[in-house]
Amino acid sequence: MLPQSAVATAREGYAVSEWTKTPSTDTAEDERGYYLGKVIQLASVAALGGFLFGFDTAVINGAVGAMREDFGMNAGLTGFVVSSALLGCLAGAYLAGRLADRWGRLRVMFLASALFTISAIGSGLAFGPVDMILWRVIGGLGVGAASVIAPAYIAEISPAAIRGRMGSLQQLAIVIGIFIALLSDYALAQAAGGSNEQLWFGLDAWRWMFLVEAIPAVAYGVLAATIPESPRYLVSLGEEGRARQILSSVLKGGVDLRISEIKRTILLDRKSSFSDLKKPGGGLLPIVWIGIALSVFQQFVGINVIFYYSSTLWQAVGFSEEDALAQTVITSVTNIVVTLVAIALIDHIGRRRLLMIGSAGMFVSLGVMAWVFSQATLVPGDDGQLTPVLEGSQGPIALVAANAFVVFFGMSWGPAVWVLLGEMFNNKIRGTAIGLAAAAQWGANFLISTTFPSMAEIGLWFAYGFYTLAALASFFFVLKFVPETKGKELEDMD
Repeated sequence: MLPQSAVATAREGYAVSEWTKTPSTDTAEDERGYYLGKVIQLASVAALGGFLFGFDTAVINGAVGAMREDFGMNAGLTGFVVSSALLGCLAGAYLAGRLADRWGRLRVMFLASALFTISAIGSGLAFGPVDMILWRVIGGLGVGAASVIAPAYIAEISPAAIRGRMGSLQQLAIVIGIFIALLSDYALAQAAGGSNEQLWFGLDAWRWMFLVEAIPAVAYGVLAATIPESPRYLVSLGEEGRARQILSSVLKGGVDLRISEIKRTILLDRKSSFSDLKKPGGGLLPIVWIGIALSVFQQFVGINVIFYYSSTLWQAVGFSEEDALAQTVITSVTNIVVTLVAIALIDHIGRRRLLMIGSAGMFVSLGVMAWVFSQATLVPGDDGQLTPVLEGSQGPIALVAANAFVVFFGMSWGPAVWVLLGEMFNNKIRGTAIGLAAAAQWGANFLISTTFPSMAEIGLWFAYGFYTLAALASFFFVLKFVPETKGKELEDMD
């Protein structure tokens, strides 16, 4: 669940557009309304939670093969260990909103920092799959908390005129976190001569892949101590003086009006409940089902298979570990670039069109991957099982298709789904509906991540064939059911 404060803040952004007097067509007036450098500083520190979100979920990519060998895990257990963090994400996202309203935003940031640090150290020193699952779940709690608290704080501290751009720092931080995690995996494996080779203090490189996360995790907590509490939270406690001081460091004028509007929305704010999501005759509202389906489709196309398993996948079809890890780094750089493209496009061509372009591109690229893997030569592996090997032009074609898939996902379904979920629900149900859709997304992510190793044992063509069909279905789903929210006020949503 997202904190109700985040929902109320979204309302404020539209209800009090007069407090900044900053129409989008008047750049000079925008620049006079707030201190841009200060806003960027506060938003960037909060977005470090997104960086750790991306780092924690992707760091296991380079460690999967070595960890599976050391712990003697089968495909099913390997899938569960990898995806177990997502169970923590569900709980962390649910709890973070309530804790943020009770303890404040900064204390939840400190808690997330501690959870990330504990998970990093525990995972790096794990004895076996059981305690590795425990440490991954703890890290997932941090990811879930960060996925809620970072965008909420950024929204509450940012002037309305630049709230969208500041909010996009969260998604950018996530993909940068993925890139740094995969880059560090590659560097550590290179330094040791392999992920299962000893590096420092008698510990294998794959263990150091987890341990290095402690550095940004601690930095997150230290830097969070340098930023102020959310003005909205302070006003809810009756500490208007502190809230006014913080707003004065961000805004050049209109602070008193801003304070009065925050007080008004706090008084009007009513927590929504699950019953608000139901139709009078029973069952969920159609718009809620659309939000849930968007979340599920976002995961069913298999994007996190790329970020969790790609190094293992490429090794399985004949690439060296070094080349496989290098490919994951290239893919993560591609993800960063196309996220910037999405930020530039989404307000120009609209959400629906962007999603349909992405679905079409993913269908083609995933279909190519499924076809290539179906043509792979099967050879006996070290464990006696038949392993697909890509020969001749098959390898380059698969690599191009995989990166094309990331391009089409990253410029469409990656950011656009989150934008739609924040816009498509009316004020009454927004908080609860987003929470339900986010839970569906974590659940679908868990399902896809857990089942991939077993599906791959049937055949990589089978796994990617499934994701291809999901991409095709997503195109027709958007075409028929998804509304366009471009240019609409939140108050206009039905």
